[in-house]
Amino acid sequence: MSTSLKLGGTFTPDGTTLNLNRIGYGAIHLAGPMAWGPPKDRGTAVAVVREAVHLGINHIDTADFYGPQIANQIIREALHPYPPGLTIITKVGLRRGSDKSWLVALSKQELIDAVHDNLRHLGLNALDVVNLRVGGQFGPNDDSIAEPLSVLAELQTQGLIQHIGLSNISVDQFAEGEKIAKIVCVQNHYNLAHRKDDVLIDELAGKGTAFVPFFPLGGFRPLQSPILDEAAATLNATTRQVALAWLLQRAQHLDYCGHDLGRPFVRKPYGRDFATTG
Repeated sequence: MSTSLKLGGTFTPDGTTLNLNRIGYGAIHLAGPMAWGPPKDRGTAVAVVREAVHLGINHIDTADFYGPQIANQIIREALHPYPPGLTIITKVGLRRGSDKSWLVALSKQELIDAVHDNLRHLGLNALDVVNLRVGGQFGPNDDSIAEPLSVLAELQTQGLIQHIGLSNISVDQFAEGEKIAKIVCVQNHYNLAHRKDDVLIDELAGKGTAFVPFFPLGGFRPLQSPILDEAAATLNATTRQVALAWLLQRAQHLDYCGHDLGRPFVRKPYGRDFATTG
């Protein structure tokens, strides 16, 4: 694995032996538009995943509902058997409707099926990290996560999951989750303009729990700021690079995997910008 890129340093979540380079790769755009169907060029998608690892990225964020199944299948085609030190983080809690909708899938059987689907399509006997995705389309809700999280905890005791994380959650839901399982990471909407999780980030820092922002570059509404533009011009950098650098300096336990829907993750599939564009 290339060591030419520092990738913001490394972080090891408490309770794990995972040594994660702080910039990872989010796999949602390996599938077609809006994470539905195959990509326009599967060969290029495979090449992008391989280049990510070649550049030193050692954790990939994915989900079997990307495609559905397609992102995981491409990851397997590109990298299996997986290189030592690579961590694949997946999510459960959603499924796709035939109309391309995103549907809640938090029943016991849906979660069990989702874990087994991820195992099968990734070609793994155990999943490194599984994030339980809860909340609504526009952010966390106040629902209890005890029942679905207990399902993942049971699958962990069976050896199918090594570590558990949470996604799209509130501070109260994290507190509830801690009583059920060791939570090694939280994946929430966060960027330099959307900072509702500042308190949660500071709390997680004291616990050694990784925080992984999704929509780090704004998501459906790209970040726009005169201050950001000025900083980028001064540094001779892109606004994306500055936005990611801000995230990396925000806290040492904050890792990045791109999840900006509506724009490609990779503008230069084989260039140095790969790890610094969202």
